[in-house]
Amino acid sequence: MTLFSLQTLGFPEIRSDGRPIKLNLRKGLALLVYLSENQGALSRDALAGLLWPESPDETARARLRRMLHRLEGILGQRIFEADRASVRLSPLITLTTDSRQFEQASDRGAFEEACRHYRGDFLAGFSLPDCPEFEDWAFFRREALRGRFMHGLERLVQEKNAAGDHFAAASYAARLVEFDPLSEVYGRHLISSLLLAGDRSGAERHHAALSQRLHDELGVAPETATRTILDPGAERLAHAGATPLYTSGAGAYLAYQTYGSGELDILVMPGFVSHVERQWELPSGRSFLTAMMALGRVITFDRRGVGLSDRGGLTPSVEDTAEDIGAVLRAARARRVVLFGASESGPACIKFTVDEPRLVAGLILFGSLAKGSWTSDYPHVLRASQYDAWRQSLVAGWGGHAGIETFGPSLAGDPQARSWWAGLLRAASSPGGISAVLNALRDTDVRDLLPRVSSPTVVLHRKDDRAVRVAAGRHLAAQIPRAQFVELDGNDHWFFAGDQQPVIETVKRFVGALPRGRSIQ
Repeated sequence: MTLFSLQTLGFPEIRSDGRPIKLNLRKGLALLVYLSENQGALSRDALAGLLWPESPDETARARLRRMLHRLEGILGQRIFEADRASVRLSPLITLTTDSRQFEQASDRGAFEEACRHYRGDFLAGFSLPDCPEFEDWAFFRREALRGRFMHGLERLVQEKNAAGDHFAAASYAARLVEFDPLSEVYGRHLISSLLLAGDRSGAERHHAALSQRLHDELGVAPETATRTILDPGAERLAHAGATPLYTSGAGAYLAYQTYGSGELDILVMPGFVSHVERQWELPSGRSFLTAMMALGRVITFDRRGVGLSDRGGLTPSVEDTAEDIGAVLRAARARRVVLFGASESGPACIKFTVDEPRLVAGLILFGSLAKGSWTSDYPHVLRASQYDAWRQSLVAGWGGHAGIETFGPSLAGDPQARSWWAGLLRAASSPGGISAVLNALRDTDVRDLLPRVSSPTVVLHRKDDRAVRVAAGRHLAAQIPRAQFVELDGNDHWFFAGDQQPVIETVKRFVGALPRGRSIQ
């Protein structure tokens, strides 16, 4: 039997028994890729419309019919199974695709094998300008695979340095820098790995190049951790401090980190994207977390499907994220904890507080809400159709500074903040992955849990918040027993944007009187 292999990572190519087949049919190649990626039978009408969108229906179907026949003639055997309504690849042929091999290796945690399969971005250099639906599909697929590749590279840097193979770690870190040359976290991974490998001259060269890029592109100097990484002994400290910890939670490995010390633990959860390393890159984010460290030990983590935690198509629902909170707190041997849930993290923090009241010393909700979409008895948010339009707009700007004018208007004109947000989006998720997260938020409804919150609660909301209306915050405070509502000036949705001091002072007053308790077992 003939063995076919389809290369989709990089410029697409079809091979038969290891030999490349010359296929001068761009739409034929696109058809093979689409059928191989979308396993199972697909509608003839849908395929015809995908590849010949400007043609009348009958003409498009005829072109599809001729294309199937031509492809089988070129490949030398029957490779399609078709009837009047649908087409699929024949189950009698053996066809391997590098994208599927990459994903399977990633799912197993075999990141080194996965990265060997990733020779380039999905369909790199290949396009069908007259087929916008195909182009959109390829974009989402490309970004999803690229995100998993970056995730794998980050895990390999950690694994190789932990194993003492610092040259290998440096090679993987260099690939991360290629993807995001303005990321100081990725730059420090490379510099630190080279220092640990004994290549100080290489580390100095990359340090100088990173500093120059930051100056030329963003007009900023490197942050302190980058400036001091070349100091004697600093590479050991940088490596130890930057490595996330992992714990298993309900079928997914979760990346988390703890900072500082104290009798009280504060779990800080941002909105729909996070990355436990890159959250420190933005000066305002770093200053907020540093202020929290003055109040107790800070715990941060990436929920399943996001950041450095396992991806693999996982979508964090409210229930799943509440489970993740518990898994991380147990792994960190947390004491009674204060939960700081911002934006769409708020509902999961509410659920965990209701499910585990003895473990929660206090609940802080910032810019949050109880329900994701409008109903007549909850008019504080967008209607589902408006929400979907906003989500599509956000996803359409993926890889850039999508949505920063809504989330952090005070930072929208800051080149460093815009670069950080664009890099965070691409490092933390993919357009398809974040669409699923935002769809879950749209369908969220924890209103029935609010009266059951027994822990001390404070709700903070900026009165001109552009992402979540202040009325949603007032509703939370009104429905949670004895909750305090603090309305703040400003229009930033991000807690680390705008004037942080009122937020920090409120949190400081809130946690100051809370009782300390025993560790979570």
